[in-house]
Amino acid sequence: MTQGLPLALNEVWVYLSATPLLGLTATLLVYHGAFLIYQRSGFHPLANPVAMAVIALGTLLWATGTPYSTYFEGAQFVHFLLGPATVALAVPLFEQLDRLKRLWLPMLGALVVGTLAATVSAIGLGWALGASKATLASLAPKSVTTPVAMGIAEKIGGLPSLTAVLVVSTGIVGAASARFLFDALRIHDPMVRGFALGTAAHGIGTARAFQVSEEAGAFAGLAMGLCALFSAVALPLVAGLLLRWV
Repeated sequence: MTQGLPLALNEVWVYLSATPLLGLTATLLVYHGAFLIYQRSGFHPLANPVAMAVIALGTLLWATGTPYSTYFEGAQFVHFLLGPATVALAVPLFEQLDRLKRLWLPMLGALVVGTLAATVSAIGLGWALGASKATLASLAPKSVTTPVAMGIAEKIGGLPSLTAVLVVSTGIVGAASARFLFDALRIHDPMVRGFALGTAAHGIGTARAFQVSEEAGAFAGLAMGLCALFSAVALPLVAGLLLRWV
């Protein structure tokens, strides 16, 4: 695939493809380019940089015949930063501590209802469309952050790899459509919008919420973390019961 490239570029590609720098370099450059497009669009939700980066990276790997395992040798460095980034979400949340103390009960109720609604609706829709039980089990944790969702899917008989794709797709769709949906429902409180987005669209939705306001991002991060915690305990039980009936 590289024979038609200019000699200098070809040499660079051969060097990168043989080192972990390939995944890291490709990820950073592609996402930077996608984010520039996102900025030029005025941060339009449909120009989601994650979606564009995923498509571009997938096309690049396919066109060059690069195995995913080779790509991930470098991309894992970015993947490692997800942990510190998640912990850092506590900083803006701390600034909302007074409001959090006043509203913890309604938020707890919203978390339980939102998480269960996402699971029941996903299984119900999949069942109505004739999906197999393995696919239904993979769909159940689609609104939970990826590492937790994959663990839940494996425990209830799903396919972790399929769940990962569904989780990312859910986040992208949620981040792209949330603003239009909130406006249509006349929901304008940044706290409510952020909490709902974090519950339904996990990390990608949380990133989108932070682009809107720090308050929305703080509550989206809280919802994402609590949703993962609640789902790890409750979803195997709830999804297990539902899967017995379908």
